[in-house]
Amino acid sequence: MTAPSTFGLSSEARNLHWLLTNLVEEVPGILSVAVVSSDGLLLLSSDPDLAKARTDSGEGARTPGAPAVRAGKRAGPRGSAADLATVVSGIGSLTVGAAKLMDYGQVRHTMVAMDEGSLFVMSISDGSLLGVHGSADVDMSVVAYHMALFVGRAGHVLTPELRSELRMSMEKTALENKSTGSPR
Repeated sequence: MTAPSTFGLSSEARNLHWLLTNLVEEVPGILSVAVVSSDGLLLLSSDPDLAKARTDSGEGARTPGAPAVRAGKRAGPRGSAADLATVVSGIGSLTVGAAKLMDYGQVRHTMVAMDEGSLFVMSISDGSLLGVHGSADVDMSVVAYHMALFVGRAGHVLTPELRSELRMSMEKTALENKSTGSPR
């Protein structure tokens, strides 16, 4: 993972970036990670090509013709953290609706196992979600454990002010990369 620049960010924002980087580096088989706000906006991402994907397409989707595979591995849904954020937000909404319909309380986590990978979604706080896309051979219990650690450490600091700072940081990075033509 290419670490995003944290220059100029608050200590809480830098800490969340560090936690995300640690999650990706500590757990073998994690392909991409996204933190999504309750309104579906991407706050943090492990995808080094996110800014390029967002600025090239204008909407966060992968640019047509752009490779969905990096370094011989699947990088995530269509290769973009923005796409992962969309999927995480959708699954989060669907499971919250199902829990309300069934009257079973709050959704804590969701796991989707596929032939060639896994998707994990865990609630952080007040509707924010942590989404992890893993390879087919990822150890699901290890991913769930590390996600719970992330949520426990991030949940109390993910305030409205911090979410706003993270969104502005992502937008600034995307604009800077668009003007320089660099992917990150």
